[in-house]
Amino acid sequence: MGSFALHAVPGDPRALAPFIVAEASGVVLHFSAAAAAAAPPSFLFTVAGGEGFQLQETLAICRYIASSSRRTREAKKGGEKEDEDQALYHTRGQQLHLQLESWLDWAETELRSSVEDILAGGGGGGIGGNFDRVEIAFEKIAVAVQGSSEGFIIGKALTVVDIVVWSEVFPLLADTSSTEYLALNSTVSRWFRSMGNLDYFLKGADKALAGSSPEAMIETARAAAQSTRLPSPESNGLRSLLVGGESAALTSPVPASSATSVHKASGSAILATREHRASRIPIPGKRNVMVTSALPYVNNVPHLGNIIGCVLSADVYARYCRRRGYNVIYMCGTDEYGTATETKALEEGLTPKEICDKYHAIHKDIYEWFDIDFDKFGRTSTPQQTEIAQAIFLKLYEKNRLRENTMIQPYCNTCKRFLADRLVEGTCPMPGCGYEDARGDQCDKCGKLLNAEDLINPRCKVCGNPPVTRETDHLFLDLPELKNQLEEYVTSTSVAGGWSSNSIQTTNAWIRDGLKERCITRDLKWGVPVPLERYKEKVFYVWFDAPIGYISITANYTSEWEKWWKSPNDVELVQFMGKDNVPFHTVIFPCTLLGTGDPWTLMRTISVTEYLNYESGKFSKSRGVGVFGNDVKTTNVPVEVWRYYLLTNRPEVSDTLFTWLDLQAKQNNELLKNLGNFVHRTLSFLAKPIGEGGYGRVVPEAANPQMHELTATFGKEVQRVVKEYLDAMEKVRLKAGLKAAMNASSLGNLYLQDSKFWKLYKEDPPACAVVLKTAVGLVHLLATLLEPFMPSFSHKVLAQLNLPPSTLSLVEENGDLERAGEPWVLVPAGHTIGSPEPIFSEMKDEEVEIYRKKFAGSQADRAASEAAGAAAVVNSEKTSKGKKGVSSTDSKGRKDPAEAKEAAVDVTRLDIRVGVIKNVKKHPDADSLYVEEIDVGEDAPRVVVSGLVKFIPIEQMQNRRVCVLCNLKPAAMRGIKSHAMVLAASNSDHTEVELVTPPEGAVIGERVKFPGFDGQPDDILNPKKKVWETVQPDLHTNANLVAEYKDAPFTTSAGVCQVASIRNGGIK
Repeated sequence: MGSFALHAVPGDPRALAPFIVAEASGVVLHFSAAAAAAAPPSFLFTVAGGEGFQLQETLAICRYIASSSRRTREAKKGGEKEDEDQALYHTRGQQLHLQLESWLDWAETELRSSVEDILAGGGGGGIGGNFDRVEIAFEKIAVAVQGSSEGFIIGKALTVVDIVVWSEVFPLLADTSSTEYLALNSTVSRWFRSMGNLDYFLKGADKALAGSSPEAMIETARAAAQSTRLPSPESNGLRSLLVGGESAALTSPVPASSATSVHKASGSAILATREHRASRIPIPGKRNVMVTSALPYVNNVPHLGNIIGCVLSADVYARYCRRRGYNVIYMCGTDEYGTATETKALEEGLTPKEICDKYHAIHKDIYEWFDIDFDKFGRTSTPQQTEIAQAIFLKLYEKNRLRENTMIQPYCNTCKRFLADRLVEGTCPMPGCGYEDARGDQCDKCGKLLNAEDLINPRCKVCGNPPVTRETDHLFLDLPELKNQLEEYVTSTSVAGGWSSNSIQTTNAWIRDGLKERCITRDLKWGVPVPLERYKEKVFYVWFDAPIGYISITANYTSEWEKWWKSPNDVELVQFMGKDNVPFHTVIFPCTLLGTGDPWTLMRTISVTEYLNYESGKFSKSRGVGVFGNDVKTTNVPVEVWRYYLLTNRPEVSDTLFTWLDLQAKQNNELLKNLGNFVHRTLSFLAKPIGEGGYGRVVPEAANPQMHELTATFGKEVQRVVKEYLDAMEKVRLKAGLKAAMNASSLGNLYLQDSKFWKLYKEDPPACAVVLKTAVGLVHLLATLLEPFMPSFSHKVLAQLNLPPSTLSLVEENGDLERAGEPWVLVPAGHTIGSPEPIFSEMKDEEVEIYRKKFAGSQADRAASEAAGAAAVVNSEKTSKGKKGVSSTDSKGRKDPAEAKEAAVDVTRLDIRVGVIKNVKKHPDADSLYVEEIDVGEDAPRVVVSGLVKFIPIEQMQNRRVCVLCNLKPAAMRGIKSHAMVLAASNSDHTEVELVTPPEGAVIGERVKFPGFDGQPDDILNPKKKVWETVQPDLHTNANLVAEYKDAPFTTSAGVCQVASIRNGGIK
């Protein structure tokens, strides 16, 4: 065994427990003084010699020291040798060891948090407020001590639990200037003094002080608590950082966690769903996995489609890897440079840096609510990003992988600037698309990558004016030169890494169509500057710069980042993203790294999602359509339900659809009636008093469960399901993994039903004990299997089982997988569970309807609707005080535009009228367009331009009754201004188009109405509000050829409007 040293600032309170454990273990622990000015304060435990590794976390250090001693320790009294059934950390008997782990978990989470609240000033001016949490914690300690004949917390001898708990409360109870803390609980105060008088504690504390005073140590603890209520991953985490050697004897495979994200359970229990882990580096001989998710762009609030597409999926896989005992890190952060940030800053009147600060905090808060457990959630606007991006660029420059070219680029004379791709919008040129708000880099509708000059009718996003073109010099990455290296990488890795089929198809299409030089610079200010004199006024293009963010965020996580990013043989890089991001990760980023000639760690596995659509349309950040991350917190739907629904609906191979009815069905049927029913049925039966149909919360002994035929068969079925789960998760097939875990719950329900355990309780008690012990084991196994998907559910289950998170383990070397087929061994007989209570509740129909209405339209319109409601209340109050109301509608009943902005977004905002085409001809400058004169009941016909030439012969247009949208803002189409739009239906592939036709007898000029929707139309639809874009996805034809908005038919005085033959088609 090597020598031990603890590198810390004298008086660091974190050093108390390690030095006391060392004294009690007979281990020599040397103190290595660190500079007090270190930030964060240095705290590092080292083992020299053959084992050669380091630890950076108090509990892991204590475990290692206590585990390493081969001496027996003296007990508290008389100096006699301690009982052989109990050592300082390793205790004989599973029951006692589970208690020890549970106490250590609690000390590192609830106890530490409650003490920090007091030290940080959270307790207010006296007993009360957050003192309640400390009082509850002290009561727990007191009950344990009073129940021990020897005065220890567990068992009959000193354990590491006494030392850790004593060290956690030291800053409060050693503070002689504040007697109110000592008065909180007399039993705990006596225990604290008794422990503190032991030689181990006196000597260990003296070494930890290292010449400092107790008062100084207390002040250090107070300052640390005030600076942050929770330790940062870089300073005091819970995972060990192993620099070398083996860690098998160090801790259990999934160490106890320190909470950074908590959810309330029953009573006062606080459940940790995320962990603090010290930074780590790859360990030779271990499976080292680096997980990343596409860096969310910082200019918007993420919606549910974004969350499932990247951060949530990656979180599930990273959590799974931790359960398996792999050495894994999960890196992510906000992508902050580029045009979109500058644009958003212009819109909100802020600087790009202020926008980034604002939205980074929003993203971080949302992901914390969703229990996303990053090892580092950073950002790309850091010095490390500049340094690494410029270094990679210069290496490419030296290797002659770059080309200089002159580009013709849009320039806005109004804004006096070159317009990057995202600052140019127009109509998508791709056949069959025609999306009018396509960006100059990509069309959000068809997904095609574009160039700004490809757009039809381009316009400046800032001012709306058409740009001109000017020459500007740029640098390009020479992708054609790197084609052979790229093909070799893709061919080998896509097979070995099990790439998803959609990522392979996209990548092969890029290569098949011919790689082209890709511009990597832009005429912007907000970005990483190009480190060449000639290009010093330019910055890197975001898609050259952004993937490098994975590397720079890792560099912010650990100074030894190159051990992760330049270890291709030792590290597996697994990346998660939506399908739009595939070519940047499978072509451009690999080529960037390959081009340097350095041994970079390239992506091994990629997991790609398709689109998650919302109700009948698409989620859209730009249009604010759908349910967003900040919306979910305003619902009563728990986080575990949101995570489950998104993951069971994960669009792995094709687009999937979010609907509130489907969410309700999954919550009520799959979570409540399947999973929740099994857990609560098992634990509530166990918790009933003995003699009243239960076991008094104590897990019964089970004799020969393998001889119980039903149970033996059940064990084999569970083993099969666990194998399916592991196979799916190893292949990153997350939906299949979740399905397998839920199948285990279904098996559990069937097992309980077939066993008729309620009858066995009286008729065959031994068999009932076997069934209940087996069912309780499956409850724990379900918590383990489902922790990656629903961590808050698993921690609630653990609280009810009275077991620590460290028991959630699927490490093959420890026999966990073999035991999964014997669920009766997973929770020991004699173990006392907590208090069962239902975890899931029913979602009522009324709730669904409330949510559907609440989240209809866009976020902007929802906010406007709320504002309108508030204004209506104010106006009502004014009117009731005698003020005259003034009508704001015109002679046609249309709203004043200012009022219309505040209305809810639905079909009532549209002015759809019955019209008749009086004259039609082809557009003189466009073969695909008609120019019509349509009578809509006004003094003169309106001129309307329609793209219907390919679908409807001109003779069928003349004198045709049509439905006309009359309040769109007039727009010029190839030189002729169109003052309305004719509504038509199309099939799914847009190969057939038919006019929506009012019935004979409908009055020309009458407004089309929709039963159940009452309101007045806007005078002119504001294009910035995207009212038409929001309402249009809900316009369709039904199976009976009737035109509808949602379920309401287009209705006139003569009947409903229809089409000729297109069923279930879209209308626009």
